[in-house]
Amino acid sequence: MAEARIIDGKSFAAGLRARIGRQVAVLKARHGIIPGLAAVLVGDDPASQVYVRSKEKQTAEAGMASVGRRLAADTSQEALLTIVNALNTDPAVHGILVQLPLPDQIDTRAIIEAVDPAKDVDGFHPINVGRLVNGEDALAPCTPVGCAMMLKDVLGDLSGLNAVIVGRSTIVGKPMAQLLLAENCTVTVAHSRTRDLPAVCRNADILVAAVGRAQMIKGDWIKPGATVIDVGINRIEAPEKGVGKTRLVGDVAFDEAVQVAGAITPVPGGVGPMTIACLLQNTLVACCRQNGIDVPDDPGE
Repeated sequence: MAEARIIDGKSFAAGLRARIGRQVAVLKARHGIIPGLAAVLVGDDPASQVYVRSKEKQTAEAGMASVGRRLAADTSQEALLTIVNALNTDPAVHGILVQLPLPDQIDTRAIIEAVDPAKDVDGFHPINVGRLVNGEDALAPCTPVGCAMMLKDVLGDLSGLNAVIVGRSTIVGKPMAQLLLAENCTVTVAHSRTRDLPAVCRNADILVAAVGRAQMIKGDWIKPGATVIDVGINRIEAPEKGVGKTRLVGDVAFDEAVQVAGAITPVPGGVGPMTIACLLQNTLVACCRQNGIDVPDDPGE
């Protein structure tokens, strides 16, 4: 059997960002509106700093307005709520993301619930969660939205396919299940307590790995020809690179899986790049909804 098709998330995301940029240009030309995205970062976590800088760079490249808020690690919950409320009422800001994790003195749930659901481009607010479950228009979490887009690009119509999601987080696993249900898949959400997890995975036409354990899903867990989406980002030791060196791997044992699957996302370069691209898409959609207009067609199509 031939090796699996590699799903190039980096290339797919670049195409999506280019399309969004063209749509933003149309929005400016027709309506004089510039979508605005506010990123709020509390503290100095290095990974969060890198991530927010990347978000802000790609926001600007798409022609959107980027509004940054950098706060000290000892910022109080009250001070953060004040900033969130100010962004909620700022007509130039159409999307708000508060970078997680937050410092211990801040109640994360209280902050998520303080964001205006119409500006909740992370898709974490309970109102957006409820709308997604009800099959209504919702701002859905960016990572599963990106996964769904890649699946439809590879497979076309997903109706009737067996989808297994390994992981039940509120950020990936649960919203991924809702998005695939909306595509008429038969969905199983598996997790660490699932009995005979390998057998459950072998039944999947679509296997989404989002469990957060390095290379947990082995090649013989995968149905021949299945499409595998690896959401995991795990850093492991890489002695072949030298003492103390590490490398990134997913939740799937890629070298084994690529021999069995029909298509698979690599780590890095698969799901990761799609997350920020879908954040920009959510911001564009939120901007248009707040202004009572349709998202412009892509003039490049």
